[in-house]
Amino acid sequence: MANSVAPDSWEQQADNCDTNTADSNFLEGKFSTLNVNAAEFVPSFCINSAPEATTPCVNSSVVNTVDINTTGTTTLNKINDDHDDKPIVVDNTITDDVPVATTFVPPETHHAAPVPALPPDPVADKVEEPPAGGGGEPPVSSTTTTSTVAPAAVVTSVASDQDANNSSPEHQPADSWEEAAVDADPLITPDNEEADIEEDEEAEVIKIPKKKPIKIIEDSKSKKEHVNVVFIGHVDAGKSTIGGQIMALTGMVDKRTLEKYEREAKERSRETWYLSWALDTNSEEREKGKTVEVGRAYFETDRKHFTILDAPGHKSFVPNMIGGTAQSDLAVLVISARKGEFETGFDRGGQTREHAMLAKTAGVKHLVVLVNKMDDPTVEWDQGRYDECKDKILPYLKKLGFIHGKDLTFMPVSGQLGIGLKDPIPKELCTWYDGPAFIPFIDALPSLNRTSSGPFIMPIVDKYKDMGTVVMGKVEAGEAKKGQALLVMPNRTTVFVDQLWSDDEEVTAVGPGENVKIKLKGIEEEDVSPGFVLCDNNLPIKTGKIFDAQVVILEHKSIICAGYSAVMHIHCAAEEVTVKALICLVDKKTGEKSKSRPRFVKQDQVAIMRIECAGVICLEQFKLFPQMGRFTLRDENKTIAIGKVLKVIE
Repeated sequence: MANSVAPDSWEQQADNCDTNTADSNFLEGKFSTLNVNAAEFVPSFCINSAPEATTPCVNSSVVNTVDINTTGTTTLNKINDDHDDKPIVVDNTITDDVPVATTFVPPETHHAAPVPALPPDPVADKVEEPPAGGGGEPPVSSTTTTSTVAPAAVVTSVASDQDANNSSPEHQPADSWEEAAVDADPLITPDNEEADIEEDEEAEVIKIPKKKPIKIIEDSKSKKEHVNVVFIGHVDAGKSTIGGQIMALTGMVDKRTLEKYEREAKERSRETWYLSWALDTNSEEREKGKTVEVGRAYFETDRKHFTILDAPGHKSFVPNMIGGTAQSDLAVLVISARKGEFETGFDRGGQTREHAMLAKTAGVKHLVVLVNKMDDPTVEWDQGRYDECKDKILPYLKKLGFIHGKDLTFMPVSGQLGIGLKDPIPKELCTWYDGPAFIPFIDALPSLNRTSSGPFIMPIVDKYKDMGTVVMGKVEAGEAKKGQALLVMPNRTTVFVDQLWSDDEEVTAVGPGENVKIKLKGIEEEDVSPGFVLCDNNLPIKTGKIFDAQVVILEHKSIICAGYSAVMHIHCAAEEVTVKALICLVDKKTGEKSKSRPRFVKQDQVAIMRIECAGVICLEQFKLFPQMGRFTLRDENKTIAIGKVLKVIE
């Protein structure tokens, strides 16, 4: 019966389109300006039509989609009232092409018992609204097609039809369920909230594993002790070459990169320099064969993590060398055994003496003297030349305060060939030396006593801009974690830790002794200078302009009296200072202080003097925190004095 009725119903609906022109134009206007924020129309499925209904296309289970706007309810009532007399026209398009989803109930059912009233379901059977602008044909949904092709097969009860359509949002047209979500109808809100909560929980579960690898890196790094090794010595002693050779031997530079460096060095007729290129990275350093900046690299042994700091040897770049030495725990003084080179470096005006003295002032725990270039044709692993170099430099190092056998060690090596660095020297080459090789020796040194408790302190050595302000330095005390609030002194700027790198590996926390890069939030790169200190918010480091210090005059031709000015290097800061007053002289042997004020001090004397800085700097009493309380005074490219802070006045 349904098959015979269906075609007539479509034709009748199409014919009746003309009678409903006014209504359809009204609706088209609404569709052209879709109001998404309006209350959604809820169709009624309880239309009690009379048994003698002559329009089979509109009955109790017709799916109607009417204008979604604020007057939706009124339109619905009007349509429901008129529904027995004329069909509902959804759009002013001819419904022959795209039929409305219609389910037919046999007339017998109407005669037997009217369909009971069911609660309105907003999500069930909807015809998709056309896009803004109207006039176009609405896309055919899957339910529409099914009901049109085989109307007889879709003769089902209203309840089963609702269940089928409610089962999943995929069966509904796209716009209908989106609008349902926007309008947040009370009938469907609880289900959606539960779904959202489940999705949020799933998202959180997914986020947790992302953080795990970072924690593993941090844990694995914290197991090894961090040791900073600075390579110092006269220019051309072979510091960068030894550093590059250590990296090659420990596998930190791959073979292909070294071959590339060797090829490039050969093109410039500098084939012996290729190892140093692992640390001398910029073109100026490679062109001249001179280190300018402090090169940085790292290597690991089974027990320790070593950071290599390759300091420049040229006297013009001593301030850079002081900055590098300030970050070190262990100094390696490289001297050349080649005839003529050792003498040049060690005599007055050479950098070997000055570097050794600056290393002691910086507070290095151990000094290793590597007698390099033992493979040179002028040396040929000769014990006589090795002993000559050792005997000449030993008295000077003892005078500085190093004790041979305790915190001072001598070793013969060849940096270019890598002999004596990782493996012991072969007996056929050198019969007279049976000591350990360099890397096993520094690996076996006793651990440095570092406490991670206490406030965080990190003097800033360098800074640069990279998607934020990145500062570099060595953590002197305490720990810092990602997201922590810190203070930049002496500016008193509060900053937040955004990212942390320990020797180019990203971590979530850093501890004392580590050479780190920290990306900060809340400060511009221009507002940070080398010598500033990153410290704890609650216990900031002391700042001052005037302080009392005990100073040892090392090398100065004339006398020093009140009003004398020089450049002071304290931790990573370099500041111009003036001697404000001489307080007293200190006897070197007894330590007694003179009762009268001296009018001047000269070379090799020890004095307590009041010093005034040009600006405010970060410093601490030497006895409380040695790393922040020791300094050197330089004038005319020479180190003239070393000292320690006794008391910060203001």
